[in-house]
Amino acid sequence: MELPPVNIKAGPRGSFPGRAPAAKRGGSYRKRRQSSMASRPGILTQWPWQKLGSFKVLFLPSVLQTHTYADRTFTCLLISISVFAAVVVGGEKYVVLAPFVAQGLHGLASKGWEGADLTNLSIFPFLLLRALHNQLWISFSRFQTARSKHIIVRKPLEFEQVDRERNWDDQIILTGLLFYLGNTFLHGASHNHIWRADGVAVMALTHAGPVELLYYWLHRALHHHFLYSRYHSHHHASVVTEPITSVIHPFAEHLAYFALFSIPILTALFTGTISILAVAIYILYIDFMNNLGHCNFEVIPKRLFDVLPFLKYLMYTPSFHSLHHTQFRTNYSLFMPFYDFIYGTMDKSSDALYESSLEGKEEAPHLVYLTHPTTTQSIYQMRLGLASIASKPCTSKWYMLLMWPFTYTSMLLMWIYGTTFVLERNSLKQLKMQTWAIPRFHFQYRFAWEQRTINGMIEKAILDAEERGVKVSEELNQNGELYIRKYPKLKTRIVDGSSLAVAVALQSIPSDASQVLIRGGPSKMAFALAHALCKRNVQIWLVGDGLTDEEQRKATKDTHIIPFSQFPPRRQRKDCVYHTTPAMTIPMSLVNVHSCENWLPRRAMSAWRVAGILHALEGWDQHECGDTMFDTGTIWSSALSHGFLPLVSL
Repeated sequence: MELPPVNIKAGPRGSFPGRAPAAKRGGSYRKRRQSSMASRPGILTQWPWQKLGSFKVLFLPSVLQTHTYADRTFTCLLISISVFAAVVVGGEKYVVLAPFVAQGLHGLASKGWEGADLTNLSIFPFLLLRALHNQLWISFSRFQTARSKHIIVRKPLEFEQVDRERNWDDQIILTGLLFYLGNTFLHGASHNHIWRADGVAVMALTHAGPVELLYYWLHRALHHHFLYSRYHSHHHASVVTEPITSVIHPFAEHLAYFALFSIPILTALFTGTISILAVAIYILYIDFMNNLGHCNFEVIPKRLFDVLPFLKYLMYTPSFHSLHHTQFRTNYSLFMPFYDFIYGTMDKSSDALYESSLEGKEEAPHLVYLTHPTTTQSIYQMRLGLASIASKPCTSKWYMLLMWPFTYTSMLLMWIYGTTFVLERNSLKQLKMQTWAIPRFHFQYRFAWEQRTINGMIEKAILDAEERGVKVSEELNQNGELYIRKYPKLKTRIVDGSSLAVAVALQSIPSDASQVLIRGGPSKMAFALAHALCKRNVQIWLVGDGLTDEEQRKATKDTHIIPFSQFPPRRQRKDCVYHTTPAMTIPMSLVNVHSCENWLPRRAMSAWRVAGILHALEGWDQHECGDTMFDTGTIWSSALSHGFLPLVSL
């Protein structure tokens, strides 16, 4: 059947009619990030290293107090290496710490452990610990909000918020810089004890008193329209909070917070009770409570407050602080609601929201999409991985190889866990969708000894979906025919999405093309494409799995290489046009999309995934797997009618 044309104006040069241009799809996250600051930015809103680029480190050597030629040579060499690495890697802001780290390491090398300043040497490892701690909170929170019934604010999270919160680690760098400066210039801030219990008591009391009180009134001041519009509105742009939302503030606001939180540290310093572990514990406590209060799911058990009722005024809950982000004029306290209670600003619905969030509300999905990680590095691309990386199309970077300890540890944990888990939840109008991940990588599917385990996990997921009343389950292993034969009365419809993938591939062929070459191994899609093309007078390469580099070298100049496989071919030719794997842009009504699907651009989904959505929307009551194929014209028309559009070539 001939596919109906797309009624849309032609795109920019190099694109085909009916395809969403790349600029319309994703835009520039840098531009959106700059425009998402406070509504009327005040002074010191932006971070000082935001515009300095890769060479921002050059303003720091003056504070190093290096006197010998060897010191200056070593420091300049390290700075040069750091700047080069920053330009290549793109994480240039971290090099502002390089001179201070170099100074500490040089002192260790010249004086040994007995004469080295352990306070100075502990700062940088502590910053790394904070970054790891925050990242664990991000992953844990996203895991819970995808599966938990205890969600507090049931609204979508989008790319705009991810871009705005991309610089969550700036405050860690700021803390490191100020700690290094304090260690250098404050009397008694170097060569400190590792542990002193009296210092912990001093810092705890100082925090519970002055810090909590002063923060309460500072927070209320920040909600005055003058300061709110210039500073604090940037933080409140996130109504649906994530743990890292807690540290998304303008630079001036962070300076005020650091001055406030330094009161317990300076008190311990001036009373001679300071210790390295006490400071570390205090800062980690602040991080923990900040992350807890912004995680958007209730996790504090009610039994804790039943046994110790007074804790209600000494420790806030995620639902307590969530009300501050939705109501704005209540629940100003830092971590202790006591101050809201005595000043009459505690929200009256705090207890009710806590109990309702704790009780939770189970939402059964209408559609389940089964997926799995692709490469070992794809764990960072997953929604539960690194948020800034997951929000951009997957690309292989050499420096990601340096993270191999985390990569293989995560792979081992997934192998041990051995159970399908909820990765993401989305909605389109009234349709509720979930993505479930099989904890196995693509290369593991090729191992014969893994096949039984993988089939067992997929079968268990399908039966679980059947028990929950899921209408459609998208499954990619052996086209799902295995499970239909085993469970002929299965009510959940299994869809492999081949028909829409064929339709998208056919639409990728320019109307004036006269020759088409199909390469790759034989498959259900290859036969369907060949059958459809026999009806057309259609230089184009349709490629499946198994396309070799040698075969690509045989292509003539300007050949369009259009994959119909789930994985794109490796690009070997700069004089050819490479298309994406079959995929479509999604309508704006499909919400809670804030991560990219593998190598696809923002707000794009693979045709196989879109096909399952269409089956659920249309209510089609039949499986699409095995040898069964839907009419490509019908499913193409359905996709267009629901607002899905194909992608342009890469």
